[in-house]
Amino acid sequence: MTIEAEGFPRTAAVSPRVQVIPSTDSTNADVVRHVQEAPQDWPHLSLLLTTDQRAGRGRLDRTWVTPPGTALAVSVVVRVDGIPVEARGWVPLVAGAAMTRAIGAQVTPAGHSATLKWPNDVLIDGSKVCGILAEVVPGRPDVVVVGSGVNTRMPVEALPVETATSFAAHGLECDEDRLLADYLVALDEHLRALAAEGGDAAASGVLGEVEALCGTVGSDVAVSLPDGATLWGRAHRIDPDGRLVVLQDGQFESVVSAGDVVHVRSRPV
Repeated sequence: MTIEAEGFPRTAAVSPRVQVIPSTDSTNADVVRHVQEAPQDWPHLSLLLTTDQRAGRGRLDRTWVTPPGTALAVSVVVRVDGIPVEARGWVPLVAGAAMTRAIGAQVTPAGHSATLKWPNDVLIDGSKVCGILAEVVPGRPDVVVVGSGVNTRMPVEALPVETATSFAAHGLECDEDRLLADYLVALDEHLRALAAEGGDAAASGVLGEVEALCGTVGSDVAVSLPDGATLWGRAHRIDPDGRLVVLQDGQFESVVSAGDVVHVRSRPV
């Protein structure tokens, strides 16, 4: 397979491997397989991207399919051997924060907001523009593949649900090269900071960064749980383990992890 970085010079200046393919079923599945077969060829921050992903997946194995050419699908290899195992749950959260920063750099000057929806969706003006899925490579616990799907050129009529959006839906043109370069730089900064502090999210500044970008914190939410129950309350904070702390009736704290949640929806006060 060839490495093709033409059209992505900024990204290539950050990443040791930028591979562009015309189409695939899933960039995450491709990269997981490549890392298993030839790990030395996929160092930290290597990536695979396409604008035609046919069978992408999100959290809880939800499918993610978009019309060809309307969204950017990218999967990045991150080496997390410097981060303690118990702190690696922060990887998808910091990826969400990094992508929020990268998207915000392009949409904020145009008068739009970019916020993080816990645990790792990115919103423009309250609607989802990007989803993220992080997977540990089987047999290689120190390697994580972080996949992102960003709605770039998708017209309004092609948006899959009312809560979705795209750059194009706001009359914006996404600079994909800048987006990926900014994302990689921020992602690497967060991971290095977390490693330098032995996985302590608060001491590294990662917790503060995620909370500052997270529009979920401070809002009233309905948290759908796997057993069909719904937890109502106010998203109070994110704890040191990356879990969402929901304040019920103004006094009782309930803690939920990303793996225990089906949906988190903001609701009217």
